[in-house]
Amino acid sequence: MSNARITDLYEVTMAHSYLLEGMTAPATFSLFVRKLPPDRGFLVAAGLEPVLDHLAEVRVDEEDVAAFAAALGRPAPELAPLRGLGFTGEVRAVPEGRIVLAGEPLLEVTAPIAEAQLVESYLLNQVCHQTAVASKAARCVIAAAGRPVVDFSLRRTHGADAGDQAARLGALVGFAGTSNVAAAHRYGLPAVGTMAHSYIEVFGDEAEAFRAYARAHPGPVTFLVDTYDTGAGVAVAARVLRELGLHQGCGVRLDSGDLGALAMAARRILDAAGLPGVRITASGGLDEFAVERLVRERAPIDLFAVGTLVGVSADAPYLDAAYKLVEYDGRPMMKLSAAKATTPGAKQVFRGPGFTDTIALRDEPAPPGARPLLETVMAHGQRTRPPRPLAEARSAFEADLARLPPAARLIAGPTPPEAAVSDRLRRFSAEVRRQLEAGLRSGRDVPTLQH
Repeated sequence: MSNARITDLYEVTMAHSYLLEGMTAPATFSLFVRKLPPDRGFLVAAGLEPVLDHLAEVRVDEEDVAAFAAALGRPAPELAPLRGLGFTGEVRAVPEGRIVLAGEPLLEVTAPIAEAQLVESYLLNQVCHQTAVASKAARCVIAAAGRPVVDFSLRRTHGADAGDQAARLGALVGFAGTSNVAAAHRYGLPAVGTMAHSYIEVFGDEAEAFRAYARAHPGPVTFLVDTYDTGAGVAVAARVLRELGLHQGCGVRLDSGDLGALAMAARRILDAAGLPGVRITASGGLDEFAVERLVRERAPIDLFAVGTLVGVSADAPYLDAAYKLVEYDGRPMMKLSAAKATTPGAKQVFRGPGFTDTIALRDEPAPPGARPLLETVMAHGQRTRPPRPLAEARSAFEADLARLPPAARLIAGPTPPEAAVSDRLRRFSAEVRRQLEAGLRSGRDVPTLQH
């Protein structure tokens, strides 16, 4: 199936109408998050790379036209104006890994209006989902306070593609590995994993199960110890590890129960067996809230494996995001709807020290000591640079995180920084609103002023 069909029907009907009306002037759309979800002090920009791949490849072909026509119950020749429609425009975006705030554009698209309209649904789909998951994963890294975190989410993400994305996004914000073999291979990540409870059960005897596993995998092994009685399982694991002479890099995994108390008991058993270097891994329903609690309780857990709750961003599975028209054919566009009003004109976000961000018009000069966040990443429908390596995105995240105010990094009850609006953008918005409201009262056209 052509990727041009990954869109909502109303994008097709609007794009078709624009073409019939000869409306081919450039339009600028801004994609932003109106407000942060609860318990979020920041977001991590993500999803840009697949968006750029999509835009570089999208083109409406004969089969797409036929599919659009069938969806509308119309003869295919009537939809012929859409044939050959691709993306020839510009994208300015916040690079993946950068920390962003509410109201700030994550990306802006400028292209002939039919092109910019047709791709809206895909852009929102990718940027919203991936930014939500990356932000959740980043909070796990913060909560772990320097202890490694790995991704175990594949089995319960909403599809294989989402599982692939979760593994990549975890790596982007600092995860140490993933259980997802395909993603590990694709992105050059460490593949991690242990065994299931069913593996222990089929042997009937924990010691024999552990020995068999070690025979098959003689490198560092991690034994799952809570199939029956956790304390007894740790003792059996310790005995087998000593028997086989396995110490360095080996571990035990706790997957259920009071993980803090069980970890303390497991540490005592391992230390008493002369195995202080054997690590304890915890898994089972973990997210940043549980990880932070375990760290606060000083549970002797060396590695956290997070899965379902992070891979689906369970407590905040969506973002209140929008893709709104801000300029067409050189004219500012503005939505006045109550609680969903937008600001007109193409934007730039300037970041000053301490996350003193300012949302401004695109052509404004930077405030003293501030740097722009949005970069031109696509021009004339082509990338302006190769795909951003994961390591580069991860470095950008780590640098931003180090500068983020401590109150925004809190897991519970964070205080997010708020981006200011430049005086010029504020005045421009007020003037556009005034002219729009005057035009609506008098029946005149929308404003033609320039910024």
